Formats: sequence, C-alpha cells, structure tokens
Amino acid sequence: MSKKLIQFGAGNIGRSFIGQLFNQHGYEVVFVDLNQSLVELLNQQGAYRVVVKQSGREDQILEVTGVRAVDARDLSAVADEIAEADLAATAVGGGALPHLAPAFSRGLLARQQRHPDYPLDIILAENIRNGGEIMNRALAEHLPASFPLKSMVGLVETSIGKMVPIMPREALRVDPLWVFAEPYNTLILDRRGFRTPPPQLPEIKLVDNITAYVDRKLFIHNLGHAAVGYLGFSENPEYIYLWEALENPEVLRRTRQAMRQAAQGVAAEYPEDLSIEELHEHIEDLLNRFRNQALGDTVFRVGLDLRRKLGRHDRIVGAMLLNRKHGLECEAIVDVLLAALDFRATGEDGKMFPADDELIENEFPHGLDYVLEHVCGLSPENSEDSYIMDLAKARNRQRAK
Repeated sequence: MSKKLIQFGAGNIGRSFIGQLFNQHGYEVVFVDLNQSLVELLNQQGAYRVVVKQSGREDQILEVTGVRAVDARDLSAVADEIAEADLAATAVGGGALPHLAPAFSRGLLARQQRHPDYPLDIILAENIRNGGEIMNRALAEHLPASFPLKSMVGLVETSIGKMVPIMPREALRVDPLWVFAEPYNTLILDRRGFRTPPPQLPEIKLVDNITAYVDRKLFIHNLGHAAVGYLGFSENPEYIYLWEALENPEVLRRTRQAMRQAAQGVAAEYPEDLSIEELHEHIEDLLNRFRNQALGDTVFRVGLDLRRKLGRHDRIVGAMLLNRKHGLECEAIVDVLLAALDFRATGEDGKMFPADDELIENEFPHGLDYVLEHVCGLSPENSEDSYIMDLAKARNRQRAK
C-alpha cells in the first residue's frame, strides 16, 4: 500500500516540489489549504500538472495524480488526516508556521490515541532559520504538558533551492492548477530532525548541519536573486526577465561579485560543512539556473517585498553582518542594498508590489540614515552596524557623483 503525505500549503512549492516529489515515489498526497477554490479544484480533478521548463529543451509535463485536498478550516478533517499520515510537510511561509499548531496539536492527540508508537515527522519546507524551534514552541503551547512532543514529533528543517516563477495570468486561464518549475529537484533535509527512518528517495540529500545550508540558500542564492533584480533594474528599468538582466555583462559581474563576497562569510561560519571552492561552484550553477529563459522568472518577483528583503536578518543585511562577524569586507553587497532603494519594477498588471509602493512613499523620503536604521534594523550604537552604515553612506556618495 502507498504511504500518505499530508502537505500543508498547496501553493507553488507545495505542488511543484514537495507534492510532486513524493507523489512520484508512490505517496498519496493530501493537500491542506485555506484557498477554498484551490481545494475544490484539486478534489474535482484529483490531479494537476507541473511543467518543467529548461532553455533549449521541450517542456516536460509531470502528471501528479491521485491527489486530494482538505480545507484548512475543517480542523476535524485535518486532524484525522494527521492522525493517519505517514509523513507531513509544510510550505506556507515562515510567518504562517505557528498558525498550523492548532490543527497539528489536535491531530497529534488523535494520533497518540490511535498509534501511540508511531511518531510523525514534519518536513518544514520554509527556508527559515530555526524553523524547528519555532514550530516546537507553537506546538508546546497547544499540547498538554504530558504530551511526549520530543519523541512523538520530528521537526525536519530544509533548504529549498527550487525556483518557481509567478505563474503568468494567461497560463492560469488555461489551467488554474498548472505550475511552472525548473528541473532542479534536490530536497536538502536535516537528518537529525527525524524520529522515524528518513524517506529513501534519490532526490533527498540528508545533512547533519542544516543551518549551514539554510544560510547558504539565504545569503548566496537569495542574495543572488536580489542582486540580479536590483542591479538589473538599476542598469535598465525595461528588463523584465532575469536572463535579460544577466545578459548585461555589468549586472552579471556585480551579481557574481556580491555572491562571492557573501560566500566568504558563509565559508568562514561553516568551515566543516561548506568550502569556498564548493560555494564558488554553487554560485556558477545558480547563475546558469538564473539564466533559464524558458522558466520566465522575472526581475519583479525576485525584487518585490523590499521591507522583508532589506531586513536585518534577511539576504542582504544578514550577509553583510555575517561577513563583518568574521572581519570580511562587504562593499559589493552594500551596492545591492543601495540599488534596492531605486527598485520600482512592476508586475503583469503594471503595478508595483503594494507594500513596496507604501514603503517607498512613506519611509524612503526620510533618507538613507532613516532607512538603514528603521528598515534595515541597523544601529549606530553597534560597531559592526555602524561600519556597514558608514560604508553604505560613503558608497552612496560615490554613486551620486
């Protein structure tokens, strides 16, 4: 009999990556989502298609069949699925993770009654630091103190590197369940998070220090995306796609420079897990993947949500702080931050991301000092923060000349 995966979040990563991967290896996949129309469509069709896009090749269509979905508001139905699942996964966004705790706690209590010796492993496909701790605290708040949380629940952190573009409206009109994705299909999982034997799938890579790979994703992959978006828009606001921006030698050079600079900090932080040579190879692979014309990934997508992406712990400022921790320079990364302040890309509808529009109108006019302190979370009282702030202001003056 097939095993059952319950997948919280039927969005792009949930469908194109986690759901597709486990379905391909014989798992029944049950999606849980708040989007009622999406739930109804999945139940009506019982299947969906993932279109794998790669430059120079015909599209590969992956048929994901035998799936169904449950409305996340139906806590009784969700709890019943959790009680009987072989494995669970989430792809809802780090901020939404704690909101899953009520449903999970209810399902775990039912599971304890029915299968007291059968732990549940939960794959947290969220690309956030300390996702296991966040989920553990949320579950502990909703479960009785007597519940054996540590032995009954495995919280498996991940590093998700698969790129999924915003779906074009025209494609969604053809099939609302379609998802486009790149061929990359490696799922990096925390070996130590499991309470049952990990799934033995060829696409799964088990690692002992997941934090190193989460930081690699954030400070190299995500930083690289931001660099292409912000530097590309700065060079030519007419660029729509990543591949267009990367055809500009200056954008490519400065993006690679920022990624390599961040790689120095990652290698210094995790010398036993990631060498600088491995990270340089990873950067070149990423730059090739960013150039995938068939994927149609946009400058708008990789740049939107400025407040989050400029935050202290995110891809740009976080990478600079990691470098400064190890006494390393960060000028090329500072240049990405400064380019972000000029980012005004729009989506298919010709409009900016609403939160970015608000940020630009209400906070950017206060000047660079204000943005560095109140948006980026840097403090002039902290020596390393002050170094970055001074460097940003100096390079901004050079840029203005």
